[in-house]
Amino acid sequence: MRRRPNYLAGFGSLIWLFVVGLPLYVMLVATFQSRADYAANGPLGLPERFTLDNYVNDLSDGFGQYFLNTVIVTVCVVGIVLLLVPPLAYAIVRSDGKATGRIFRLFLLGLAIPSQAVIVPMFYLINEAGLYDNLIGVILPTAAFAMPVCTLILSGVMRDITSELYEAMTVDGASSWLIFRRLVMPLSKSGLSTVIVFSALQAWNGFLFPLVLTQSSQNKVITMGLYDFQTEHGVDMPGLLAAVVLSMLPILLVYLFARRALVQGLMGVGGK
Repeated sequence: MRRRPNYLAGFGSLIWLFVVGLPLYVMLVATFQSRADYAANGPLGLPERFTLDNYVNDLSDGFGQYFLNTVIVTVCVVGIVLLLVPPLAYAIVRSDGKATGRIFRLFLLGLAIPSQAVIVPMFYLINEAGLYDNLIGVILPTAAFAMPVCTLILSGVMRDITSELYEAMTVDGASSWLIFRRLVMPLSKSGLSTVIVFSALQAWNGFLFPLVLTQSSQNKVITMGLYDFQTEHGVDMPGLLAAVVLSMLPILLVYLFARRALVQGLMGVGGK
């Protein structure tokens, strides 16, 4: 049987495409025109002369250092999460003790505590540790607040591994470390990909911790560097939007390559 076309759904899709595409058009077109052309033509006008000066100026005027700092923070946060979360999730899944369950539930309280609620004691703690205005002072709390969600995701994926596989390796004389390395980690690739993407997003888009825990321009990250385009004389909109495009490209590429594993990992949060 032939299916009749749904014109109403098609019309709604066109409206949604316009709503989503218009801001992207305004952002991308503005990055290829000068500040004077942008002021003369408006945000919806086509540039009279395409130029890459906005991108070049952003990278040469200090935004490249902000980009590098953000990469360092993101890589370190992902590394800490990958170092601590898989053994923690494995211990939670394989342990039958009541104490482990209680500790896990207490650990998950981090999901209910927003970073804004603890930013003042966090500031005093980082300051007393001598890590104020240091990238390490941003890395540690960012990784700490990413760990509860990552542990929940990875423990849900590990619960999908059947007990028969664990028993088979135990009968063969495998130790807990060997089971973790040879069985659990290879079968948890989707969860690990989800953890990597989530922690990278948390670190890359972090704003509150860099705002409160850093001060000097040499330790700024991208989210703080965007303020440099606002002066007392106005806002450099083409330069600002070019910086926004540069800041979103790396994480967009990570998401495009890992989106399937991200969805699969999130589907396994609840376990069996």
